[in-house]
Amino acid sequence: MSLTTSTFEQSHSDESVEPHPVSDQLPSKPNESKNQPLGEDVQNIINTARTSPAPARGAFFVSLLTAVLMWASFTPVDFGPLGWVCLIPMLLLVRIPRRTRLMYTAIYSGGLLFTVSAFQWMRLGDPTMYIAWIALAIYVACYFPVFVLLSRIAVHQFRVPLPVAAPVVWVGLEYIRAYMLTGFSWYYIGHTQYRWIELIQISDLTGAYGVSFIVVMMAACFACLLPNSLLIRLKLFPMKLTEDDQKLNEIGGKQVLQTAVCLSLFFAVLGYGYVRRSQAEFQDGPRTALIQANFPSTVKHNPNEWRSIYLKHLELMGAAVRDQPDLVVWPETMFRWPLLESNGKTTEELDEVASAIPLDKWKDRSVHKVLGNMSQEANAALVIGVDVIAAGDEKIEQYNSAVFVRPDYGIHGRYDKIHRVPFGEYMPLKDTLPFLQVFSPYGAGFGIDPGKHVANFEYKNWNFAPLICFEDTVPHLVRTMLKPAATSESAKPVDCLVNLTNDGWFHGSSELDQHLITAAFRCVENRTPMVRAVNTGISAVIDGDGMIREPDLFLDWDNQKRSTLVNPKTGRWNKSLNAVVIDEVPLDNRSSLYTRFGDWFAGACCFCVLFLFFMSLLSWKRGSTPATA
Repeated sequence: MSLTTSTFEQSHSDESVEPHPVSDQLPSKPNESKNQPLGEDVQNIINTARTSPAPARGAFFVSLLTAVLMWASFTPVDFGPLGWVCLIPMLLLVRIPRRTRLMYTAIYSGGLLFTVSAFQWMRLGDPTMYIAWIALAIYVACYFPVFVLLSRIAVHQFRVPLPVAAPVVWVGLEYIRAYMLTGFSWYYIGHTQYRWIELIQISDLTGAYGVSFIVVMMAACFACLLPNSLLIRLKLFPMKLTEDDQKLNEIGGKQVLQTAVCLSLFFAVLGYGYVRRSQAEFQDGPRTALIQANFPSTVKHNPNEWRSIYLKHLELMGAAVRDQPDLVVWPETMFRWPLLESNGKTTEELDEVASAIPLDKWKDRSVHKVLGNMSQEANAALVIGVDVIAAGDEKIEQYNSAVFVRPDYGIHGRYDKIHRVPFGEYMPLKDTLPFLQVFSPYGAGFGIDPGKHVANFEYKNWNFAPLICFEDTVPHLVRTMLKPAATSESAKPVDCLVNLTNDGWFHGSSELDQHLITAAFRCVENRTPMVRAVNTGISAVIDGDGMIREPDLFLDWDNQKRSTLVNPKTGRWNKSLNAVVIDEVPLDNRSSLYTRFGDWFAGACCFCVLFLFFMSLLSWKRGSTPATA
């Protein structure tokens, strides 16, 4: 291109060596009038070629490559090392000075490919959940182009180094996703490193967000070291390289310093993990039996199946009692007969707020007696999932609850689920937008009320904090349950989190694995162990390091000769089976700054994201949005 241009310019310069008189420069010259426009047209073509953006195929390739690598880093493939490199291809689109054609369309397409494939387990719950699956995938995919856009603004407008800008923006967006539209704290990039126990210990300072920060920082550091020739081969540059483009090929003192700082921070985090693990002095706590039956969720809504569900759980509990546990945990809503609570209402008040329920039903104490007898016969405390129908001040209130039963008192406490699942446990905007009912597998009158407060269950010298279903994936909610003990000397500390879950909706899919992995980070963040009783699996005991422990006793009630939580042949967790998991809870002696101070780190990153967002809006409003963005 440059050779042709110089030849063209030389040939025309030779024609005009001698100066022309003024009269010769008048428009009457026919040759001059014809040649002048031709030269301008050629020069315009040359300038256009130099300034045109790179073609879109390079952006599509790196975006789709990131999507495939990221999908493989999570379950079901679960190859964690890919978490360190999966973002590198997409980060090249942040690094290049000028965006390519259709760049953000390509990035969104890659994000959508990841979310559709990763969230596919949602469709298994019910045919109507196909719509919710696609809707959630479309929503979460939006974070990918926003991440690249804000990172480019930080790098190219504010001159923030890529290894700083990228992790700050990524963590800030993860934090926003934890709250937006009731929150979705799944598939954080840091979750891919759950097996690297030393690395994830930073979570007791920063939450799981700190692990995500380190992973994205190292990916950005590696992206800065890739040579310019690779970016050219990937078609990420236009035909003519500018001076800024050519500088990308230089690995100078700046890149060396960035790499040194990133590696230093990485090894500091790793060293912190080794130190924190060495400080743990786990002591045996309550011996706990986790009851895990294997019923699809569709069965539990059939009253004809309630008795068989009850008898199977009773049979599994009978096997567990032989080992003399202190605590027995049933999964979420697996005791199918509802517990009615009049809350001290008079007959007249009950007739006013709950006329559909016969008055004698409120006086029936058979469920209370059955639960109390179960606890006495087991000689153990019982945490059991049950539906609660309570008489409120204005209407009947329905809750998804965990009931605490003691052998000496009977029912001694109740926790009502606070964080409800949209479209699964309540319909958002159902009065304003009734057509949203198509997103739910239930009828028009479905829904539960949110719980009003957290609860603690005390038995002997131990204090338990219950969680129901996906609540163990919500970092700020779990911290709220544990914060009073961390900030008040008079409050009794929580010894163990107790999660009751029904993952029978998802038929042994990767959801079961990802749910368990996400829950493990709550234990590290708060230095509190967790026991999980899950219908269909995966029931487990997790210690304060986030280690998913192999239990003392694993009873396979399907007689398939499975004696361990992990299948030794495949390395995968056993699931979709009737089983009992028995182990001592490893009590943790350490405290957590995250429990005490919360999401200070992710909140700071979120502030930076909002700053970049409003600055971009301001630039767009003024009509001065740079081409680099």
